[in-house]
Amino acid sequence: MSAAKQAKKYLFAIATVYMCYLTHGVQAIIFSQNQVDFYTQWGFTDPKLGAAAVSTAIVWTGVGKFISVWIGGEISDRIGRKLPAVLGGVLYVISFVIMLVTDNATVAAVAGFLSGLATSGFWDGALYPAIAEANPRQAGATTIGIKAVISVSGIVYPLFAALNANHVLDKATNTVVATANTGDWHINVWVAIILSVIATVCAIFTPFVYDDQRKTKVDSDSDKAAAKNAAEAEIQAARNAMLKKPNGLTQFVTLFYGFVIMFIMYGAQQYSKAFGQAHLGLDPVAAAGLTSIYTAGSIIAVLFWAFMMGKLRWNPVKVILIDSIIAVAGLSVVLLALPLGVGAGAVYVGIALLGFGAAGGMLQTGVTQRQLICPGPRGRNVGMYYTFMGAASVFLPGIVGAMTSATGEASAVWIMMVLLLAAAILSVLMALYLISQFKGMFGYSALEKVRD
Repeated sequence: MSAAKQAKKYLFAIATVYMCYLTHGVQAIIFSQNQVDFYTQWGFTDPKLGAAAVSTAIVWTGVGKFISVWIGGEISDRIGRKLPAVLGGVLYVISFVIMLVTDNATVAAVAGFLSGLATSGFWDGALYPAIAEANPRQAGATTIGIKAVISVSGIVYPLFAALNANHVLDKATNTVVATANTGDWHINVWVAIILSVIATVCAIFTPFVYDDQRKTKVDSDSDKAAAKNAAEAEIQAARNAMLKKPNGLTQFVTLFYGFVIMFIMYGAQQYSKAFGQAHLGLDPVAAAGLTSIYTAGSIIAVLFWAFMMGKLRWNPVKVILIDSIIAVAGLSVVLLALPLGVGAGAVYVGIALLGFGAAGGMLQTGVTQRQLICPGPRGRNVGMYYTFMGAASVFLPGIVGAMTSATGEASAVWIMMVLLLAAAILSVLMALYLISQFKGMFGYSALEKVRD
């Protein structure tokens, strides 16, 4: 079957993956965007302790990702894509229902853990490979499309949540006060539950390429006992096309990108609202708008890179280098605008640049880069990459939570922004290293378009 016919046949699989990640876009920021309402529900009256409790819940979300993503990819390679996709949706429903009803911070952290388990252990391990398999010729473009749908949630949900909030933090008195909203903020959680149910139903009825291929083995004339399925044959062909194997450092760098990119993206995603309130004097709705601007920058980047990678066949290594440079520029503007007296408006520009560079599909492009440079079972590669990513999603909120308890949220988010800048600079250096290695492995420069 031609790549075009395969993409058409499995169009519903692509749509289902996007529906799942539209839901994940809400899951990724549900604690941070409803921070005051959550910790008020959990019984906290001290804003500093409440903010630390929310960071702890975010940490446990990362723990769920970290401990599950490796085995999730392996299981997906063994049992197929459908079952993990369905189980991930069911776990999402359970975790959001717990968040809706619990008044205990520890139980809420358990819900966060379950949602992290569902995301990386089931969905990431199955759905990233599934979308690449559905449209292999434009795997980079369809994979980066995942970020587009996450970005839709990232633009809409922060504003939706802020408008429905029942409690906010009064910066003047450092106390929690009720808003004028007469509705129930729990609608913000109900949205996540409804999206999860839709995603689960879609997964139940979706055909996946890998699952269909598993039913038909490719027989070998020389040894039928050594039969390989089509996915294994594709991997071997990719390895045979390489002039030399990637060395140990190259292997590590392609995986460590999962940590570095996630560190940058997660920090801006989770704490840009807190940064806006603490350092720009924004009210909660305007601060949520800062998150939306960050996400708007990312969705512009997604559309741009989908064209550059899909139509013009730009190499993912080249894309990550450019993204990293833009992220460095954006973070530099964010950190230097106020001290240099440039004004708060420049911070908005910097946040948009950061969204373009760090959240415009850079994380997903890292998966494509890993598979290109280190061909292997897609589920395994995704699993290893997302194990590093999971480590970042535990480490970052952990240190922010500790700093918040020790020095307060304002100092914590400022120091975090400095750390994000350091990570972006490291990302540039890593990309330059991969470019130096690429020609020796493939016979052409990473700055050229990808060759079939």
